[in-house]
Amino acid sequence: MLDVVAGLARLGSGLSEAARQVWAKHDRDEDDWLQLWRHLADSGAVAGLLWDEWLPAQVRDVIAVALPGGAEDARRLVVWSAATHDIGKATPAFACQVELLANGMRGVGLDMPLRGQMDDRRLAPHGLAGMLLLHEWLMERYGWRKRPAWQWAVVAGGHHGVPPSPSDIRELAARPRLLRAPDSAGAWRDVQWELLDVCAGACGVDERLPEWREVKLPQPAQALLTGVVIVADWIASNADLFPYVRKARDSSDHERVEAAWRGLALPSPWQAVAPGSDLAELFTSRFDLPAGARIRPLQEQAVQVAGGMAPGLMIIEGPMGEGKTEAALAVAEVFASRSGAGGVFVALPTMATSNAMFSRVLRWLQRLPDARTDVGAWSVQLAHSKAALNEDFRALTWADLRATRGVQSDEEDSDGASAELVAHQWLRGRKKGMLASFGVGTIDQLLFMGLKSRHLALRHLALAGKVVIIDEAHAYDAYMNSYLDLVLSWLGAYGVPVVVLSATLPSGRRRELVDAYSGTGDADAVGEAVGYPLITVAAKGGGSSVHEVSASGRRTEVQVEPLDDDLELLADRLDRELAAGGCVLVVRNTVDRVLQTAAFLRGRLGEGNVSVAHARFLDLDRMRKDADLVERFGPPGAGGDRPDGPHVVVATQVAEQSLDIDFDLLVSDLCPVDLLLQRMGRLHRHQRGEGQCDRPERLRQARCLVTGADWSTAPVEPVAGSQRVYQRYVLLRTAAVLWPYLTGAAPAERTVRLPEEISPLVQSVYGSAAVGPQSWQRDLDAARAQYRVYIEKQRKKAESFRLAAVGRDGSALLGWIDAGVGDADDTPAGRAQVRDGVESLEVLVVQRLADGTVRTVPWLDAGKAGCVLPTDAVPEPRLGRIVAACGLRLPFQFTIPQIAEQAIAELEEEVISAWQFRDSSWLAGELILFLDENCRTRLAGYELSYHRDDGLEVTRVE
Repeated sequence: MLDVVAGLARLGSGLSEAARQVWAKHDRDEDDWLQLWRHLADSGAVAGLLWDEWLPAQVRDVIAVALPGGAEDARRLVVWSAATHDIGKATPAFACQVELLANGMRGVGLDMPLRGQMDDRRLAPHGLAGMLLLHEWLMERYGWRKRPAWQWAVVAGGHHGVPPSPSDIRELAARPRLLRAPDSAGAWRDVQWELLDVCAGACGVDERLPEWREVKLPQPAQALLTGVVIVADWIASNADLFPYVRKARDSSDHERVEAAWRGLALPSPWQAVAPGSDLAELFTSRFDLPAGARIRPLQEQAVQVAGGMAPGLMIIEGPMGEGKTEAALAVAEVFASRSGAGGVFVALPTMATSNAMFSRVLRWLQRLPDARTDVGAWSVQLAHSKAALNEDFRALTWADLRATRGVQSDEEDSDGASAELVAHQWLRGRKKGMLASFGVGTIDQLLFMGLKSRHLALRHLALAGKVVIIDEAHAYDAYMNSYLDLVLSWLGAYGVPVVVLSATLPSGRRRELVDAYSGTGDADAVGEAVGYPLITVAAKGGGSSVHEVSASGRRTEVQVEPLDDDLELLADRLDRELAAGGCVLVVRNTVDRVLQTAAFLRGRLGEGNVSVAHARFLDLDRMRKDADLVERFGPPGAGGDRPDGPHVVVATQVAEQSLDIDFDLLVSDLCPVDLLLQRMGRLHRHQRGEGQCDRPERLRQARCLVTGADWSTAPVEPVAGSQRVYQRYVLLRTAAVLWPYLTGAAPAERTVRLPEEISPLVQSVYGSAAVGPQSWQRDLDAARAQYRVYIEKQRKKAESFRLAAVGRDGSALLGWIDAGVGDADDTPAGRAQVRDGVESLEVLVVQRLADGTVRTVPWLDAGKAGCVLPTDAVPEPRLGRIVAACGLRLPFQFTIPQIAEQAIAELEEEVISAWQFRDSSWLAGELILFLDENCRTRLAGYELSYHRDDGLEVTRVE
């Protein structure tokens, strides 16, 4: 395991004096010079430990399958790549930085100019320099051809996050003096080769390189090698684990590395246990099922199909509330037990849905077995920018603290099967979080895998060892789907099992997903399937099939009718419908329409009978809103009682997905049919008493009133706000397909039967056949032409920073992320790269009173509300965290460039300088929005007013 340390130490003792001078340590503490030879040994040793104890088998297999000696060759290659990654430091361009070091080298014949005489040394970063030296050494020492040598050398070139490009190579090759000073080029070459020879011998690759010469290393293997070397380099560079100065009383190198590895205490990956044949017991033991609940046909068949296929792509399409999430997690267990995946990542559309899913996944993990009896802990990550504000995730950071102090979990584990769940400290770094074994996060975290960004190899390494679950697959537009399809192609190349979930997936989109993963383009039969529920499976390289699933017996018949877009008319209708009580969900497509509707209905139905839900709330208020919705309108036993009297919730799309809520009547703006069906899934979702007898008699029939359009025109005309959010063509086709229902004379003609009509409706809207009255066709044709232009524009726009598809085996990853975006984090700027939108402006909200006092807003929970904040010092961490939890994303007006620039300028004028120090980790660099006593302010020509129950309202100042 630690053989490379002993080997390099032994062989290093026989280095020439010139080689010793290259790796001499500078003794000035302010310069972070390591004993470089020792760092190479440490890096190689850590790489070996990563291979043996941390990398999932699924990752190891990607590298091993390409090599003639399989896993043994792969381990040697990983260790050797890590042990040679810094060879580029043995060059004049690097060594001249510290004159004391340079003088020592000059004294043994390694000449070099002064640093000030090498203005172009930036053209020889040590990663690029090391890549050229390795490439030359492989060709001249072992007779490799030029092209094959690059595929091995590029790992050293990319270990700082950016693989060099061909132009980088040409520029450095034109300046050989940066690699070897002209007057002593031979001496430099001898030292460089001596060091590489010693590394090759110590790592046991010298005898393998002649045979590896003919290997065509796949690009996925190159990316994973680079990722492992980056991790090994970062660990070995940690001065707390590997102190710079070695004292006489220090232990041996072998013991020192073992101690460092124990101190790091990286949790081992999950080793899945194949579920048994009793699927009912599987679901009962893993999930919080209601008493008497039975496994549903969709869940049962998904697990059975997974058990009979090679791990690959599975698409699960089924009705809302049918248990698709539980099915996906159970399938993940099956796939992982057969593929060697060491964890799971679940991707969702938003932070709010990610937070809700995180709690569900944690409950699953607490019951999840591991094949080992001494598993210890699994690392868990909530992957979005505000994860630190999530209480469940914060609890895991304390679990990690207990683990590092040797404190065991209070729960006894009789069979040694389950693990402690921790948010490991080392894995909470900005670029390391996705390396945790289990993760839940926004879809952006997955799409970043297809974005040309710095340290992309780390993200590929993180995802290549997992089962990936993509929820709400229908929620992504053409721009995001362009990234998603590319990511699926890379996941397929890595052999990553993927489970895609959707209630309403167009058949054309299903075919695109299969084609992207399999890479064959022969999934026409998959696209023609019309069954529902449906399970589609595909393997990398071809082979796909479709499995129709029996319905579970859960049915809802929803009567639909049009309603003119008039608030007076809506209020009159709700007055009648709610005469005997009941709960109504009104879904609007924009926040402005939510606020206008709620204000009007309160005037008619009473202030306390109307509430709102949308995304324009402070983070803490949004979490409170979501919890309140589930408590009051969730399943029986969710914790609270439904309102006694009539109640109307006016919401945006936040009520459309992931919240398990149940209403008696639905009013919805016209929207794409798949989303409208999702909204219908909130109707009569749960049984409430025998025969639903506790619903008011008038509301015992599920009904959806479709509004937000002028129904008197031909074709109908959606309101302007809806056309800003959704494409006119899709709205018109939705209205056209629903037209027979909306105009039906008898109740049976107006009834949408769920789930059996979900797929036919979706396929009709997103298909190409003519729909709707003849008088609509000219407008539909014009809208379709505009839609095609829009889709093509989205796809071309997405190409700007999108990663290339997987190249042919043996093609080096040179220029892999050329013309990229630099660092890509889960920030508004980062998310804007993988979503079709400009960067949104986010602020933290506090109050500033007339006397200058700054405080947190006064309606938060006890201990958080009205806390006075110092303006002459950094707030204590507790206060800083409260402010950070009051984040607010400003609406679309503030994405207009000139408005955004003015807003930022005004906010920066109000910055409290004392909050910008580095030790203010919660507040440094953040924009603060100060509200007055009445929770109002002005910004960039807009009046901003905030209310704890209604959120932010924005009006233009005349």
